[in-house]
Amino acid sequence: MTVISCAAVTVVTATVVLGLVLAPTSTGAFNFNAFDYPNHSHSHNHNDAPSHRQSSNVEAEADANVGNEIVIENKHKNEHEIGRIVDRRKVLLGAGGILSSLPLLYNTNDGSNGNGNTNTNNLFRIPTASAASEESSATTPPNEFPTMTLSNGVEMPVLALNTAGMSREDSARACTLAVTKYGFTHIDFHPGMQRDGVADFLKQQKTVVSRDKLFLNTKIRKPPPGTSPADAAAMARSQIDEDLKALGVDRVDMLMLRDSPDCEVMREQWKVLEEAVSTGRARSIGVVNYCIGSLQCLLKTAKIKPALNYYYSHVGMTAEGPGYKLREFCDRKKIKTFAYGAFGEPGPNQEFLHNSLFQSIGDASGNVYNYRNHGQSSRSPEEIALRWVIQSGAAASVRPSLNFGLGTSSCAATAATGGECDAGLKLRASVFDWSLTGEEMNKLTKIIKSDENPTLFSSAGCPGAFVMPK
Repeated sequence: MTVISCAAVTVVTATVVLGLVLAPTSTGAFNFNAFDYPNHSHSHNHNDAPSHRQSSNVEAEADANVGNEIVIENKHKNEHEIGRIVDRRKVLLGAGGILSSLPLLYNTNDGSNGNGNTNTNNLFRIPTASAASEESSATTPPNEFPTMTLSNGVEMPVLALNTAGMSREDSARACTLAVTKYGFTHIDFHPGMQRDGVADFLKQQKTVVSRDKLFLNTKIRKPPPGTSPADAAAMARSQIDEDLKALGVDRVDMLMLRDSPDCEVMREQWKVLEEAVSTGRARSIGVVNYCIGSLQCLLKTAKIKPALNYYYSHVGMTAEGPGYKLREFCDRKKIKTFAYGAFGEPGPNQEFLHNSLFQSIGDASGNVYNYRNHGQSSRSPEEIALRWVIQSGAAASVRPSLNFGLGTSSCAATAATGGECDAGLKLRASVFDWSLTGEEMNKLTKIIKSDENPTLFSSAGCPGAFVMPK
């Protein structure tokens, strides 16, 4: 871990005070150009990594008592005194880019911010050297990823393996590689084949991987159109029983509810998810592809607010338009963004991934390459696209490779696709080893603009819902 001197802390703090002058532009996009910052992360060999990983992804999260504000400690006044307060909307996307790597804002495992003061408001919890000295390597998983604190206090790893579209066998194989080799602990899966593959993984690896180290995240099936609210609630309750039995566990860490064009159906099903929390069958609950209208419907009657909204987001989708509006609404309501589609949906967006800006930022042979932040190796468009999502303050769910399409994905045992899966997981796990500068975050957001629908796979009740090709 990097050791920061008192003098360095003072310099960094002064930079924060002078540099946080972000404001939305006339188009609604956010400006990341306040200043460049050092990269305090380290490169890791993912086959032989140290027991704790440091990330440069840090954002100070708003305290419940101050609403939409970020409280930043001001050491020039007093170590124990609250300092500068910045409107959260002005750093909606810039916080990840501008504040990344600032040791003052790192949240340690014990809730301390590194100087002895307790700070529970940070977005990501970062494993630290002090924690490493107190725990043996035998009890600490390798390649530990940062987590975000959900509204009920549950810690959720910010990078998840997405098994959507995989066969049962490929799901189990992807989980085994991701968890045992590259440090993933968050598994995002659908009911059905993917769930059964996760169940196989849990059984096969039960002597190697502790259940308590995993974050199991699944979704409630959509009821058929015309289903009554009461019947939809019964279906959700039955599925929870079915999933827990199939997985061989007594709880999942996250249950996510898909939307419906019928507001009452969503409300009645949400009550079932709230029951699952109260009975200990789910640690947290969220929603999938909820547009603003669906969220407004649910929030009027919910006893437990959704901890997150799982929707489509990639570079450029938060510059303006529907992606910007949904992200701003979720942040204002303190609902975390859990993003899928960092590389495009329903398949990889080749035009997007071949944008020249990705090439210029990631090319280590170019004069503009930032070794200080990016490390010695070139960064691929895949890496930059994923890093942008993470650094914007969202969690991300990723397929193991770019070999996916509508309803399909793979992590096969064959030499070609199996190697592709392994290499892709390694690449994704390295996202915490480097960072984008604030200027790069800003350029990516403003130049690669996209008005794609963030709730692409929503029901007809949301605008621009996806229609399955015939």
